[in-house]
This record gives sequence, structure tokens and C-alpha cells, in this order.
Amino acid sequence: MARRRRLSKGNGMSNSVITLKGRTVVGGVAEGEALVTAETISGWGGIDSMTGTIVESRHELVGQSFKDKVLVFPGAKGSSGWSAAFHTARLAGTAPKAVIFNDMTTKVALGVVVMRTPAVTELDQDPLKIIETGDWVKVDGDAGTVEITKAGKA
Repeated sequence: MARRRRLSKGNGMSNSVITLKGRTVVGGVAEGEALVTAETISGWGGIDSMTGTIVESRHELVGQSFKDKVLVFPGAKGSSGWSAAFHTARLAGTAPKAVIFNDMTTKVALGVVVMRTPAVTELDQDPLKIIETGDWVKVDGDAGTVEITKAGKA
């Protein structure tokens, strides 16, 4: 069960913080702005590894970059080239800060391992229903937790 608490900003506004518990895929801690998609991502041919931009023409995030974001998505699609594409993104400095996903496959598992970015899956609630693009998300891969801050939302 997700935990929810409020943090006061001292200006009368409060942030709603939601904590989800899941399974660690890659340890480490990172935080940043969420980039969320309900669509799987094709690493091989679906992203530009050198810019971190989604280039798959029919994808809902086409033209958007996951560089310095916390990427939240259902999982990987396509060939085993997914891991090579995301490994190249890590080397280019364009990989996401952290990754949260629903569907564990060998493609996505190997991809997050070669990216060396904190990654969590199998959360106690569907992250695609809780996290929205623009939310501030802290991924603690060591503890298997995801903390979502929804500024100004009840």
C-alpha cells in the first residue's frame, strides 16, 4: 500500500508526497522530473541515443528527450538492440537519471543494467496511474522505493 504525506512549503502551499514500494533492478539513488508514457519504447530505431530523444514517429513522446529525467514507462519493445541503444545513451551522457517500469523483460533488464541508472519495477501500485510528467520523483534503487512529489496537488 502506498503511503501519502504532506510537506509544507512555508507559504501556505503543500506538496503531496506518495511513496511506492517495489523491486530493485539496479541500485543507487537519483531524482528528477518525471517523463511518463503509457507506451512501450523501442530502443533500436525508436530513440536517438546521442540526444536522448524519442524518434519513433508514432510514439506519444516523439521529439521529447529523456535526458536528465526519470523515465516512467510500461517496458521495452523491439529487438535485443534495446540494451545497446541505451548503453550508447549512457556513454553519450543522455540516459535518464532513473527508470521506473512495469513489465520486466530481458530487454529492459539488460538495458537498465548497462545504463547503470537506478531502476525499480513491480511497484505496489501502477506507477503509470500515480506519476505524471512533471512530477518530481526520487528513485531509491537500494531500498526499492519511489517517492513522488506532486506540487500543489491534493
